[in-house]
Amino acid sequence: MPVVAVFGPTASGKSAAALELAEAIGGEIVSCDAMQLYRGLPILTNQPSAEEQARVAHHLVAVWEPEHEGSVAEYAELAHAAIDDVLARGHTPIVVGGGGLYLRAALAPLRLPPAPADGQRDRLEAEYDRLGPDAAHALLAERDPRAAAAVHANDRRRVVRALELAEMGETLAPAQSELWEADPRHPVTILGLDVPRELLRERIAARTQAMFAAGVEDEVRAAIEAHTFSSTADRIHGLSDVRALVQGEIDREQAQRQLIDRTRQYAKRQAVWMRRIPGLRAVPGGEPLLAHL
Repeated sequence: MPVVAVFGPTASGKSAAALELAEAIGGEIVSCDAMQLYRGLPILTNQPSAEEQARVAHHLVAVWEPEHEGSVAEYAELAHAAIDDVLARGHTPIVVGGGGLYLRAALAPLRLPPAPADGQRDRLEAEYDRLGPDAAHALLAERDPRAAAAVHANDRRRVVRALELAEMGETLAPAQSELWEADPRHPVTILGLDVPRELLRERIAARTQAMFAAGVEDEVRAAIEAHTFSSTADRIHGLSDVRALVQGEIDREQAQRQLIDRTRQYAKRQAVWMRRIPGLRAVPGGEPLLAHL
């Protein structure tokens, strides 16, 4: 098949499994991890090592500076070009990541919601601040109950975006059929790593501890001293926790605990995404992907 996609929660072993598969079938890896797009934080974003990239070609890793205001639309253009290039050279693109939206953007034309009208976001941000989180969220619940159910009241950015879309007759939380309605650009087999919850929790804790042992604190300190982070880069998973440590707001034990908790919550959301992907083939954790193609 022309394209293989490997999806799964963080710490499920996607990278190692995809690397093994790529070596077995002559594939090249195309990342659909939004965090790995940014340079300067290879430990925090769990980017492939130089040795791994020497073993198998990787695409769309460390392509944006932290100042860059990225978007899923821009990523889609890069991913389509990378996949087409790999295919043109007679190799198999292996799309790897745990973000459902970016996976979809890599594989098919994605119907993206419209940008806000001039002044619309400023107006709604001011309204959010005036009303407060709970009242703003209640307003969203009146206008778009599905989006309100998917967004926490304290998530100012997403509440405002959901209100923007509601005013335009769109929604932040489309039904599965709307999100996955477009056919993929190339035939694709999607493999989803299915790891027991308790094992995943243990792996997340172990990986977080390994990140700190590898120097993630120094990495983040150097990055925030050298760069002004865009709003998209500023949402890199774990950045807020390690930055709080670097700035002396919390100690290392608290930073690790917060990051472990956030990562476990993130893994739960990724597992929900995995259940929504049509045609996905579940692969028990530890089994070779090649056996499921």
